[in-house]
Amino acid sequence: MALFRDGLLKDRGVVLAGGVTGAVADALAGLGARVEVLPDDAVPAADSEDGAGEWARAHAPLNAVVFDAAAAFASGGATALAAALEQAWAAVREVATGALIPGQGPGKVVLVGPRPDAGPMADAARAGLENLARTLSVEWARYQITVTMVAPSPATDDALLAQLVAFLCSPGGEYLSGCRLELGAMAR
Repeated sequence: MALFRDGLLKDRGVVLAGGVTGAVADALAGLGARVEVLPDDAVPAADSEDGAGEWARAHAPLNAVVFDAAAAFASGGATALAAALEQAWAAVREVATGALIPGQGPGKVVLVGPRPDAGPMADAARAGLENLARTLSVEWARYQITVTMVAPSPATDDALLAQLVAFLCSPGGEYLSGCRLELGAMAR
C-alpha cells in the first residue's frame, strides 16, 4: 500500500467483524497492524450485558474495530436491516467495553455500510449505521474513541475501501469522528 509509510499501524491491534473483506485485512496487516477476527459466537446478543467485553479483554491491547454490515444485511429487507444494526452494535460494544474504553490511548470504530444496491432497505441500513456513528462519537469522545461510517457506492472497489479503512485506523484518522464518508467509483 504505497499511499502510506511502512509500519504506519505497527503495534496496533485491529479487530475485524461482520463481513470485512480480505483486501481490508491485507491492507491493515501490510501496514503492521495485528489483525484479529471477532468470531460471531464471541459476541453476546445486542440486548444482553452478560459476558460483554470478555473476548476483547482476552485479546487486548486493541486500538480499533472495523465492522462491515454487508454480510449481515445480505440481500436486504426488514429482517436483514434489524440483523445488521444489531450485529454492528453488539460487535462494537464487545470491543469498546472490553478494550477501547479501558485502554490507554485513542480508539477507533469504523462502520462500513452495505452498498446502496444491496437490496431493499439498504439506504435505511446505511442511515442506521450513520446514526450509530454519530451517537457513539458523542458518547465515547470522553474515552478518546472516534467513530466513523463509510458508505461505499455500487462501484467502489475493495482496494479503495481498504485504503480508507487503513487511514481511519491510523493516527491521521483521529481527526474524523461522527461523520459519514461517501465513496464514489474510482476513476480509471
